[in-house]
Amino acid sequence: MIVDMVKKEKLFASQGGPIILAQIENEYGNVIGSYGEAGKAYIQWCANMAQSLDVGVPWIMCQQDDAPQPMLNTCNGFYCDNFVPNNPNTPKMWTENWTGWYKNWGGKNPYRTAEDVAFAVARFFQRGGTFQNYYMYHGGTNFDRTSGGPYITTSYDYDAPLDEFGNLNQPKYGHLKQLHDVLHSMEKTLTHGNISTIDFGNLATATVYKTEEGSSCFFGNVNETSDAIISFQGSSYVVPPWSVSILPDCKTETYNTAKVTTQTSVMVKKPNEAEDEPTTLKWSWRPENMDSFLLKGKGESTMRQLFDQKVVSNDQSDYLWYMTTVDLKEKDPVWGKNMSLRINSTAHVLHAFVNGQHIGNYRAENGKFHYVFEQDAKFNVGANVISLLSITVGLPNYGAFFENVPAGITGPVFIIGRNGDETITKDLSGHKWSYKTGLNGFENQLFSAQSPSTWSGESVPFNRTMTWYKTTFKAPLGNEPVAVDLLGLGKGTAWINGNNIGRYWPAFLSSEDGCAAECNYRGTYYAEKCQTNCGEPTQRWYHVPRSFLNSDGDNTLVLFEEIGGNPSFVNFQTVRVGSVCANVDEKNVLELSCNGKPISAIKFASFGNPGGKCGSFEKGTCEASKDAADILTDECVGKEKCSIDVSEDKFGAPECGGATRRLAVEAIC
Repeated sequence: MIVDMVKKEKLFASQGGPIILAQIENEYGNVIGSYGEAGKAYIQWCANMAQSLDVGVPWIMCQQDDAPQPMLNTCNGFYCDNFVPNNPNTPKMWTENWTGWYKNWGGKNPYRTAEDVAFAVARFFQRGGTFQNYYMYHGGTNFDRTSGGPYITTSYDYDAPLDEFGNLNQPKYGHLKQLHDVLHSMEKTLTHGNISTIDFGNLATATVYKTEEGSSCFFGNVNETSDAIISFQGSSYVVPPWSVSILPDCKTETYNTAKVTTQTSVMVKKPNEAEDEPTTLKWSWRPENMDSFLLKGKGESTMRQLFDQKVVSNDQSDYLWYMTTVDLKEKDPVWGKNMSLRINSTAHVLHAFVNGQHIGNYRAENGKFHYVFEQDAKFNVGANVISLLSITVGLPNYGAFFENVPAGITGPVFIIGRNGDETITKDLSGHKWSYKTGLNGFENQLFSAQSPSTWSGESVPFNRTMTWYKTTFKAPLGNEPVAVDLLGLGKGTAWINGNNIGRYWPAFLSSEDGCAAECNYRGTYYAEKCQTNCGEPTQRWYHVPRSFLNSDGDNTLVLFEEIGGNPSFVNFQTVRVGSVCANVDEKNVLELSCNGKPISAIKFASFGNPGGKCGSFEKGTCEASKDAADILTDECVGKEKCSIDVSEDKFGAPECGGATRRLAVEAIC
């Protein structure tokens, strides 16, 4: 169907359109072993089916080492320089270069350095690569219920070159742009040249691409600790550890992956200036109506069995009620003074009620979704209504047999009675269970601006479970991206003018350990390397697209709070560049940009051997004769961007004992 739609619009390159490749399946090779011979037969079927569609462009299969001809197998990962296609006539293609990693609720912020991404790209092209594609190049947002997982956050920023809000993630964006400018300048040589490689030992190599018109060179050093000194055609070159130098003419180094000359942008949040008191929004509230579930146990369907949540709800909601009524007599063996409810569960979050009373809730840690929840409960002689609310937070969408991963109250469920040393269990799993998908507030669209429901502005309760909150606010001035700070809330869902901006869960903090003040880009990257944000909410800020907002008049924010939180801290802010830094070696060009805003001041500048890092630069032991701050103030302040040659002609000649001289600068936007 999709191919027919694309053909109808004449979008394939064979029809004169822009689509040059088509893909069938995605990373099936990572799971094919779990399916045995059926998996192999399926991949053959995919190849035959795709080929029969006659799209006129090549078909690719990612991570499929046994891709049938004429499918092209390609590589996904942090590094693909070692990848070899299964057909010697297939180009070496890298379809997903992971620029970072995604966040999980309860997890930390992944961070992959610009140096390492650039190293991976340059190393790939050094070793015969022909095509590479970033995943993600533009980070994004999982609005509504689109985040999978389980436990993938609403933010899908991914530490990508363009961030979730559309801002340049500097220096990653600029460092990669410079790399591709250099690679494009060598395109003819790289695509037509004969390749030869020289091994210098200690993980250092030179690769030469040669045509009749000229040569281009890569010098690679995969050693993680020591420089490589490469002697080539009468000249000597120093290649830092874990880096690649590129010489388009095999004489002059124009780029090294470890030498970042692009600015670092420090992003800041700015209060909503459209509001007189942006931090004190006026709230109204109403409870989620659960009486029919808690007191009557009435649902939409009834079965004498506990079913997986996916089976009952068909993924139409995060919420599913499991309800049953139990008649107890004083003669019942389980009856006693000390009674509890024990639930074997795979719900991501569980709320348990007995006779309308909330006896407790449970939050699963990521990856630990099989647990036993037990809580003391007060039962009555006669009828007792047990109501269990199972909540999912994104369903699995990857791996073998992911559709079979259980979710919900999979049971068994017991009433536990204790009389002295004796423990009696009453299994409720085969009782008549009533099911109800979703919550009344969602069905009645309390989040809609057209909702006729009544809200109370009196005695707004905080830290109350299963509660709806509503407020109005003015859209922040200007056109900068908007974020809402939901710190202080627990877990739930947020809507702006009826648009679902996603699940929120600021109450879920990451662990205190696993973060380091410094990140060493040298050495193989993995998702847990260089993490930040230890001990903080996994996600505090939530993206509000300007297209969701009314620039004139009021906007409505509605929150559904599941576990209890304080909305009085909620406020809207804009995201912008606060300051920019650069640390550029001599004989390079310094470029500063405030992303459309004027540079307002030079906070620090020094040409010589300055130390420190962005935000805490300090002068070194050698300093140029001219005042670098004065020069940069004249050249840059008041402009949106400026460009300066870093040279002793410009800044004077510091005596640094032969060491490389550089310019460090921090500018305020």
